[in-house]
Amino acid sequence: MKERLAKLLCVKSLVTLALTGVFAYMTVQGAVDQSFLTIYTVIIGFYFGTQHERQVTGTTDVITKE
Repeated sequence: MKERLAKLLCVKSLVTLALTGVFAYMTVQGAVDQSFLTIYTVIIGFYFGTQHERQVTGTTDVITKE
């Protein structure tokens, strides 16, 4: 449980959660414009893309040193 919480608190996860909260708020207010939607989609795509890559390769680091 502590490991899962530690993973949740990494910077990338916090940015993604904060951005999702802003997106939800803006959607309720009816204020989502195309530029924000584009930025949100790219960030969410990157976040889930790196999560998928971690699962496929079995690594815990996004950046690997050679």
